[in-house]
Amino acid sequence: MKKYELAVVLSTKLEEEERAAAIEKVKGYITRFNGNVTEVNESGKKKLAYEIQKMREAFYYFIQFETEDANCPNEVEARIRLMEQVIRYLCVKQEA
Repeated sequence: MKKYELAVVLSTKLEEEERAAAIEKVKGYITRFNGNVTEVNESGKKKLAYEIQKMREAFYYFIQFETEDANCPNEVEARIRLMEQVIRYLCVKQEA
């Protein structure tokens, strides 16, 4: 199984329930495309390195998952790209 880490940056304009729903939606995309979520870390509100959409802070989440399907990360990124709540994301393959 290949291991990946997905960093998701959410807008500070979202309420706690909306952030939780967005992360659940991302986890749903991972499982839909044959991935297995192993861990979700919420880093909380942090200052952005530069202003994005007139925001200086955002909520950071790190989702570790594993999959046999090499297409899974691409499919998940394609779906996350369309989510309005997500202002930035990055999926990287973890070294063994």
